[in-house]
Amino acid sequence: MMRKAYQEELASIGDRLVEMANLVGSAIGRATTALLDTDLELAESVIAADAKVDDLQRDLENQAIAVLARQQPVATDLRIVVTSLRMSADLERCGDLAEHVAKLARMRYPEQAIPRDLRRTILEMGQLAQRLMAQAAEVVLTQDIDAALQVEKDDDRMDELHRMIFQHLMDDRWQHGVETAVDVTLVGRYYERFADHAVSVARRVVYLVTGERVDELITDRPA
Repeated sequence: MMRKAYQEELASIGDRLVEMANLVGSAIGRATTALLDTDLELAESVIAADAKVDDLQRDLENQAIAVLARQQPVATDLRIVVTSLRMSADLERCGDLAEHVAKLARMRYPEQAIPRDLRRTILEMGQLAQRLMAQAAEVVLTQDIDAALQVEKDDDRMDELHRMIFQHLMDDRWQHGVETAVDVTLVGRYYERFADHAVSVARRVVYLVTGERVDELITDRPA
């Protein structure tokens, strides 16, 4: 009976991670819409909703600490608890990054923060960030190693988009001023970091399941 309760506690930690991932994935999507549509009400809702992500992280930390104190887990179970704590930190940071996007939309309202010639790039970055987090949430749920490795491959496109922004900013034809250049630079960085944290979550699942780092696992796999 005690073992069953213990396993249920571990499963509950995983459920909280999936809930956090779903929340921050939704937040980055809504923040992108708020930014591109100058939607102040939507931006405010993203900002307010970040408190829920923070609460979930605190609850997960308290639950994980309680498991460590009561159960003194060893080997695989200990890896689950410690890795879950690290994943929750990644996800909490993603919530902050979505909030940053929404705060920029609020700060520039009613003006458009993103110039017309970069809107398509920012839209793709926002959509990709949301998709990567959805993939990461699925990986946490299924613990599918191949799917976890795919998240890292799909992140390559985010890096390309990030580079495209800088190329645009450095172009002699840039006519939108310094303030807009700063805004665009920050937004690009928010999306790029969000994606990095999604990749980090997926990589941590690989370690949780196999006990190996992603680089070690790739090296060990046959070509």
